[in-house]
Amino acid sequence: MSTLTQPEENGGIVILGLGPGSVGALTMEAWEWLHQIDVLYVRTQYHPTISNLPDHLKINSFDAIYEGQENFEAVYQEIIEVILSLGEQPGGVTYAVPGHPFVAEATCPEIVKRAKHANIPLRIIDGLSFLEPTFSILGIDPFPDLVLIDAMDLSMRQTPGFPPSSPALIAQIYSRAVASDVKLSLMAAYPDEHKVYLVHQAGTEDELVEDLPLYAIDQSPHLGLLSSLFVPPMSGYASFEAFQEIVARLRAPNGCPWDREQTHLSLRPFLLEEAYEALDALDREDAADLQEELGDLLLQIILHAQIATEENEFNIHHVLEGIGSKLVRRHPHVFSDWEVDDVEGVIQNWEAIKAEERNGHEKTSPKGLLDGVPHALPALLQAQEILERVRRVGLENSRVITHTEDIQTILKAANGLESSHEERFFGELLLALVNLSQKKGIDAESALRNELSRFRQIFSRLEDRLGAMGKGFSDLSEAEKSQIWLDCAIIDETSEGE
Repeated sequence: MSTLTQPEENGGIVILGLGPGSVGALTMEAWEWLHQIDVLYVRTQYHPTISNLPDHLKINSFDAIYEGQENFEAVYQEIIEVILSLGEQPGGVTYAVPGHPFVAEATCPEIVKRAKHANIPLRIIDGLSFLEPTFSILGIDPFPDLVLIDAMDLSMRQTPGFPPSSPALIAQIYSRAVASDVKLSLMAAYPDEHKVYLVHQAGTEDELVEDLPLYAIDQSPHLGLLSSLFVPPMSGYASFEAFQEIVARLRAPNGCPWDREQTHLSLRPFLLEEAYEALDALDREDAADLQEELGDLLLQIILHAQIATEENEFNIHHVLEGIGSKLVRRHPHVFSDWEVDDVEGVIQNWEAIKAEERNGHEKTSPKGLLDGVPHALPALLQAQEILERVRRVGLENSRVITHTEDIQTILKAANGLESSHEERFFGELLLALVNLSQKKGIDAESALRNELSRFRQIFSRLEDRLGAMGKGFSDLSEAEKSQIWLDCAIIDETSEGE
């Protein structure tokens, strides 16, 4: 970086930090420079140090731009363009900002980046940021894990985006509206009564600290341009990262002998068991038990990820990146400008995107619609998932559900039942069918699994035939869907006869 030791006739940019607000916090380097120049541009006039600067300075502020632009990004962009233009003129420009030029300052990094590209001489005069006096007034050391975050970024999030097991300092809570948005984001992870500290005008004679519950931060009468929020950590266990470290310690050489000897295969029954216990808690609508069971289920997931890490297969961050990118990709109506009219439109888009993914991942052997249903699922769960997927592509009204006419005959007894009794009726019907199979010496689970296997084969033939025709399910009429299904089923019955 080029440096300026004095005002340049050929131009150049000096970026100067004004400190947190007290003129006594100005560095000697900044004070000496301010006595060498005649004109000073400041991002804002509303900073306590401005009124105590040398009397000879002509001060130009950019405050008027804030009133003329629609958002901060536009304001910052206009300021950047002006400073770069002045920097190319004879005499150059000195641009002063509150605090430190590279702490919570959007304009300075971009000015420096573009000035370097344009070969404009640069000099940075550091200033004390709001951080140091904030640490002093709170009596805290930011190491080892303090999180720094901007209130504007946090206010646009649904969740905090940082681990609640770490302390956090949130800068630029300059209004009640911003404080309210920040509060809502934080309350997605923290209790409403979590004790926090609002710090106002740190580094000035008027510095003030308020300790209050999280829910009350937007009620403070002292909120302003120099306000920030310190959020003490929750329990040291209350974050994903902390839990990951616990599991890694269990698997470490000096960890737990039982955990260390587990493998992907040995953990299979536990994964299934914990999933069923979570489902049981859901069925009982027991929130406290569900919280515990989800923790047990999460343990299985992290254990598998840790084992994969040790075996150089993948790590938990690959898992998170994969599912995160998948969700964003499959929800263009949320994360981009793709518009849908209703839930049915969402489902249709979802299936179209998944179809593209299946074909993209398996160019030589594309996956079918039902290939994502695990064969290891219990038969009734398989049936539910398979029929749901079939419904999504519009085959539920065709003869895909075999022996529909027989089912209708069996279910005549259901006609006239009150809606509150229908679920029980179907439960009793399923139970009766299982009882009948036992009397005939037929294992109902095996019978349904075999029928599901046959269903998969027929559906796979149907998909192959559609692919050869260059058509999709949406291209067929109901009659065509029924006919193509019957044709594929006849092939299956013929092969059985042979």
